[in-house]
Amino acid sequence: MSYTYTFWFAMAGLLLGHGFVGMGVGAIVGFVLDNLRYSQRRAAIPEAGGYVTPLFALLGAIAKADGRVSEAEIAIAERIMARMGLEGTARQQAIHAFNQGKQPEFDVTGPINALRQWVGLRRDHAFPLLDVVIETVLAEGNPSPEKMAILRQLAFALRISDMELMALMAMKGYVWQGAAGARGRAYGGGGYVPPQRNTQGPDPYAVLGINRDADERAIKRAYRKLISEHHPDRLGDLPDEMRKRAEGRASEINAAYERIKAERGFK
Repeated sequence: MSYTYTFWFAMAGLLLGHGFVGMGVGAIVGFVLDNLRYSQRRAAIPEAGGYVTPLFALLGAIAKADGRVSEAEIAIAERIMARMGLEGTARQQAIHAFNQGKQPEFDVTGPINALRQWVGLRRDHAFPLLDVVIETVLAEGNPSPEKMAILRQLAFALRISDMELMALMAMKGYVWQGAAGARGRAYGGGGYVPPQRNTQGPDPYAVLGINRDADERAIKRAYRKLISEHHPDRLGDLPDEMRKRAEGRASEINAAYERIKAERGFK
């Protein structure tokens, strides 16, 4: 538990001229606020395993979004089940959910709402979840607009911006132009351009979500923000599979930052 409010309220009480009495009163007020914040964060920690059924239903819907489910998409679903350690009844439930998601006219609103409730206030839990979904979206390479539409719908529900989604795609080695390139026929527009594989590997600037002309201060600020959101130590009781994904993203962020520092020549 953090005692940030306790410290600062105590200092405020002391500096406002009330001496040690004011310091004590401030510390008490701050301690109450710290406890309240801690309780809210604990209440927001997702229930272990509560994401499995809606997640695999959504993966099934994504796999079927372009009209057929490929062997590559089935193989990825099976690998995800294995990495999550799903066995016996849990595995059968995941398979059943995936098959449900493949059904014609399946409504993705239900599983997306369930995943939003599972994530709750923990936005840092949204990123590992999206990472799993992106893996299925990219199973066959450049994805269809229908698949991207479902991905963006989930990202919006989890309060993840297009810019942040672009960064996640960049970590997978793909270049995506954001909302303008995602609308396509799925949004009633034209000229859909799918995410394209970057043959030179992840773009470090895209990974950090910044423009190439960003100055040193903006680069450092973007890095600090990202690493604080993606650092595995912040993830609490997140399942092991999701934690490993967070560790991988943190490594990608660090690698991107180091590349930019080397190119720019700053420390």
